Amino acid sequence: MSDGSIDPAQDVRAAVYAQPLESLDPAQPALFRDDAFWPYFERLRAEDPVHYTADSAYGPYWSITKFEDIMAVDTNHHAFSSEGGITIVTQVNEQGPLPMFIAMDPPRHDVQRKTVSPAVSPINLQKLEPLIRERAIGILESLPIGEEFDWVDKVSMELTAMTLATLFDMPQEDRRKLTYWSDVVTAVPGQGLIDTLDQKMAIFVEYHAYFTALWNERVNAPPSSDLISMLAHGPDTRGMSPREFFGNVVLLTVGGNDTTRNTITGSVLALNQNPDQYDKLRADPSLIPGMVSETIRWQTPLAHMRRIATRDVELGGKTIRKGDKVIMWYVSGNRDETMIDNPNAYIIDRERPRQHLSFGFGIHRCVGNRLAELQLTVIWQEILKRFPRIEVVSEPKRVYSTFVKGYESLPVIIRERT
Repeated sequence: MSDGSIDPAQDVRAAVYAQPLESLDPAQPALFRDDAFWPYFERLRAEDPVHYTADSAYGPYWSITKFEDIMAVDTNHHAFSSEGGITIVTQVNEQGPLPMFIAMDPPRHDVQRKTVSPAVSPINLQKLEPLIRERAIGILESLPIGEEFDWVDKVSMELTAMTLATLFDMPQEDRRKLTYWSDVVTAVPGQGLIDTLDQKMAIFVEYHAYFTALWNERVNAPPSSDLISMLAHGPDTRGMSPREFFGNVVLLTVGGNDTTRNTITGSVLALNQNPDQYDKLRADPSLIPGMVSETIRWQTPLAHMRRIATRDVELGGKTIRKGDKVIMWYVSGNRDETMIDNPNAYIIDRERPRQHLSFGFGIHRCVGNRLAELQLTVIWQEILKRFPRIEVVSEPKRVYSTFVKGYESLPVIIRERT
């Protein structure tokens, strides 16, 4: 409540329901920054789950907002192509969007994904777990007690950057470059991190040069198990162009960074907003795996993925035309009351906690999903051993983006150790 009588959330909801249905445009970064997008998807799921927005900042597009319709699009790569980009706004320069395997269709997609997937195989995760745990312990032991700090900076960014630097086999002292570059990739010029598209492109030149040096080093060394070596020596990837290599580095950086980082932060926020669930978790740490899956659903760290229709397709009683832009709003599907019981509630012991869309489905299902779950599980196992409670002391600052649903900062205080 702002003054004891007016609820801003209700004001937003009333405004959304007052608009003509055809004019609804949920693809507005400010809505995500302000956490004000929920009524858009609530109305679209109820009244027009396959919705056409004719006029937006990104051109015309279809919004797919219900769980089963999203699944239908995500699992049909023949009718809905990833070529050309996976976000509603295509990152372009004079050469067009960067090629990367998530923005490819088979067969190119399949062979490139297969090249890097051993890095996050079950056997490799088993080897990584002790290192992730050691780092999680180091991070948590260094946190101040009794004074406010930013959880995003001190914990979420640190653990994910350390893990990703290990997967790339790059120096740990450079790990925050990964955080910065990942943020630049998805940043909107003029919203704080970068001022112009030209500045973004200049940073990309540095980013590209750094990883080109790693490629040159690895291609001239015996094959090893890091992601760069896998790409440099893989029979289907060693001949890729420098732009295609860089596109895949960008994909692996953002995929390995933003999603886990924002879910770690989201877990602290969700448990604070639902203190009964926090008490339940503290009383029974065996609930951590379920809590992790519930947080991944509740947070939905990537709000959407884009596809392009390769032919005319009927969906939800509508005809999507060949060439149309189709947006799968994972953030909406994860709150679909026809598929998930009480979907707006955060319940860490749900019967089917893995019933969510956050990792996608079909050929593009997140390749690092188990690594994300592992990092979240380990950090919470170690948190519960040390701190009775992590207390959020003010509202988070959210990311200005329709794609990355995340946090720039989350002020917290830990008042005591266990």
